[in-house]
Amino acid sequence: MPRSPRGAERGERKMALVLRGELRLSAGKSAVQAAHAAVMLVEQARRRDESGMAEWLAQGQKKIALVVSTLDEMVDIERRARARGIAVLWVEDAGFTEVAPGTRTCLGLGPALASELDPITGSLPLL
Repeated sequence: MPRSPRGAERGERKMALVLRGELRLSAGKSAVQAAHAAVMLVEQARRRDESGMAEWLAQGQKKIALVVSTLDEMVDIERRARARGIAVLWVEDAGFTEVAPGTRTCLGLGPALASELDPITGSLPLL
């Protein structure tokens, strides 16, 4: 079966890690914020969706890092994901390095079916 550009074939699960472009985080800070989101999503999924988590793990734990221009865009993505029943969470920075304490740096989504996630995140640029 041919793969779509973002791999949305039936049954595939993935995680989306959406970062705020206007913060202009360093590459290292961006990586750490995305990692925080991924770890927290895994912990959440183990409690919330054990079978979906097992499928995601068996499929290779696909993750995609994306960027939006503003916090407002992230809030809209969160709203749309929640409406579809997709697990979401925010990473808020402790404020020790590049941004003020409590700054929302990353929105984590999933792991979820690509067919559910792609309509929300499929048009976003890669980080």
